[in-house]
Amino acid sequence: MGLAPAPRPNIILAMADDQGWGDTSYNGHPVLQTPNLDSMARNGVRFDRFYAASPVCSPTRGSCLTGRHPFRYGIFFANADTGTDAPSKYALPARELTVAELVKPLGYATGHFGKWHLGDFEGPRRSSPADNGFDVFFSTTRKVPTVDPEGYWTREGRVPGVLRGDDSELMMSRAIEFIRAAAARQQPFLAVIWFHAPHVPFLALPRHRAPYGAHSESKQHYWGSIASIDEQMGRLRSTLDQLGLRKNTMLWYASDNGPEGDQQQDSSPGSAGPWRGRKRSLFEGGVRVPGLLEWPERFPRPVTVTSAASTSDYFPSIASALGLAPAQSELDGINLWPLIDDPSRPRRSALGFETIGDTRGSPRLAYIEDRWKLLSNLDDTPDLLFDLAKDPSEANNLAPRHPQEVRRMRASLEKWRKSCEASRADLKP
Repeated sequence: MGLAPAPRPNIILAMADDQGWGDTSYNGHPVLQTPNLDSMARNGVRFDRFYAASPVCSPTRGSCLTGRHPFRYGIFFANADTGTDAPSKYALPARELTVAELVKPLGYATGHFGKWHLGDFEGPRRSSPADNGFDVFFSTTRKVPTVDPEGYWTREGRVPGVLRGDDSELMMSRAIEFIRAAAARQQPFLAVIWFHAPHVPFLALPRHRAPYGAHSESKQHYWGSIASIDEQMGRLRSTLDQLGLRKNTMLWYASDNGPEGDQQQDSSPGSAGPWRGRKRSLFEGGVRVPGLLEWPERFPRPVTVTSAASTSDYFPSIASALGLAPAQSELDGINLWPLIDDPSRPRRSALGFETIGDTRGSPRLAYIEDRWKLLSNLDDTPDLLFDLAKDPSEANNLAPRHPQEVRRMRASLEKWRKSCEASRADLKP
């Protein structure tokens, strides 16, 4: 008799909102304690060069679900944030294949919990989780307070009134309920858990603020909101243990972009670590974020990956793990398993970035090839070239000394950008 096929892995994509690279104790924060994220970093796969696909929210979220840069399908920057009922500027197009739509035909239960930010749940810009492959959702269209939130929706419609308590705990309770139900049915699941913390208005309960009582109120709330995320990640991992699911669950964790604010200060205490720039910038601090993976069945020993990886890599990595070759065209992400199996192996595929609006002083396009990073506006303004292996803080512009390298990378960047433009050419604004 042949061996029975291995059970399909469960998949969890967890993501914080505006958590900087330096906002974890495993990355050296001097005050903030994140013991559960530290445990993931210590026991699983730690990506030391993990990039959000964009320096702002909605575009990165699109990349997580599709494996494609958001400029390929018209999500250029964060959707409207003027209120919980503000209409979205852009919505995820129906033609995009999401990871939920990828796994559903294989019998997966699919659920989304937390911040969606890829379209409205009703009206002309409707593109809800239900429209993109999710069976179950407990989600918001955009930011909400991280204590006593309002604005959640389910398939049955809007959840009325204010929900009392810690937002991260509330959404994790719904996610765990979904996971327990799938486990009872012996059904593999995809759970996308997108926290609102520590995006403004960041608030924390007294018990999460208490360890930071010697610091300002703003820092107490900011660090406390991340402590709540960490607590809920521990709760999630414990639940997987209790259900006997931990070994064959791939649990991903990242942030959607760097920390808010022009600089680190009391009102914007998020840390980009040693990296230049913050949210909205294409310097490292705007896009280089915490990146973790636990999947004990596949990676039983700790691994540190120093090659570049990205939120766009989720989709192709998951597809590969499931033995799928999706017809999704022009994937920007790659299958990460070879890089994890051999951490000394360099990434062969470049990472392209583009953003619009306020870039906090950075050029609006970037292109990373292994150690080299080009930043350019693709116009007459000066290009910037950095050797990230020697100068990860982007202090020494090498463009004047390497004009041939700049020309070569600029041509590759322009080709990639034109490819994105062609992908969205027939989309209506």
